[in-house]
Amino acid sequence: MTDDILRDADGCEDCESLEESGLHEEAQADGDSVSAQPESDFLEEEAPYQETDDGEPEIIEPDPVTKELLDTKEKYMRLFAEFDNYRKRTAKEKSETYQDAVAKTIEELLPAVDSFERALAVPCTDEAYKTGMEKIYEQMTGLLKKLGVEEIPALGEPFDPKVHNAIRQVEDENYGESTVCEVYQKGYTLGNRMIRCAMVSVAN
Repeated sequence: MTDDILRDADGCEDCESLEESGLHEEAQADGDSVSAQPESDFLEEEAPYQETDDGEPEIIEPDPVTKELLDTKEKYMRLFAEFDNYRKRTAKEKSETYQDAVAKTIEELLPAVDSFERALAVPCTDEAYKTGMEKIYEQMTGLLKKLGVEEIPALGEPFDPKVHNAIRQVEDENYGESTVCEVYQKGYTLGNRMIRCAMVSVAN
């Protein structure tokens, strides 16, 4: 009986010593069937760097295959950007070249249009001839409109040195000051491009 009490007392003392030393908790942890992975393991897997012995972060260099892939991608992006700039520049140059060619051709045709207008202003007794001339003139002006050529408004408009070329200044009470009162030669534009200024007289 005395021995059993002593064994129980010894057992209690052993339990207390286990709790104090922490071995009791470790024994319970070893007995668990499921163990959780420490959070630090996940952080080390996601971090792009690792700590050195002195605690400073150290960048992890990519492996040669990944590095080569990144270099190839960078070269591709640069090449794509250069090609896109070349394509835009070529398209712009092509458009400007076309506009220059059209403007030059129209500029050469305008004297013929002027001649038709002067011929139509002369009285003519031959109605068939006059009708034929009018038809040809309509074809020419229709072609100009189709190409985007527009006549510059001049007669009765305020004088604009950007589109009007004043060769005379006259006194005319029928027009206000600095107003175009006579047109000697019509002016034309092609979009935003000036082909020929209108030659006019301006009232004082």
